[in-house]
Amino acid sequence: MKLSARIESTLNQHGITVQTNGASKTVEIAPKPSGYGSSINGGELLLLALATCFCNDIYREAAKRNLTVSGVTVEVTGEFGADGEPGSNFQYKARVTSDAPPAEIDALIRHTDQIAEVHNTLRNGLNITLTA
Repeated sequence: MKLSARIESTLNQHGITVQTNGASKTVEIAPKPSGYGSSINGGELLLLALATCFCNDIYREAAKRNLTVSGVTVEVTGEFGADGEPGSNFQYKARVTSDAPPAEIDALIRHTDQIAEVHNTLRNGLNITLTA
């Protein structure tokens, strides 16, 4: 699966396009009050990526187990310090609403924690390369 994200930012314009395997979607994020850049910072988007990944994966993995899930709430927290410092203390919690027995929901949550792709990417570390 090939993914990409693109931002085009000018005064009072902040265009965002994401793609998965060539299928494009736009995301609306307002510019900063100054008119330049995004009103949402990268750390917030990183936490949102973790929350979104886990949420989507819960539904996917529940379907594989023939469990009906009627709702998912994921809350992710983390800390960032001074400019240039990496984030730390990332944690998350999830609540799954389902009529399945609590033990099955707990097993679903624990399994999903082990296979969530964005989580595992960050847990394993990654190289980020600036190209021309």
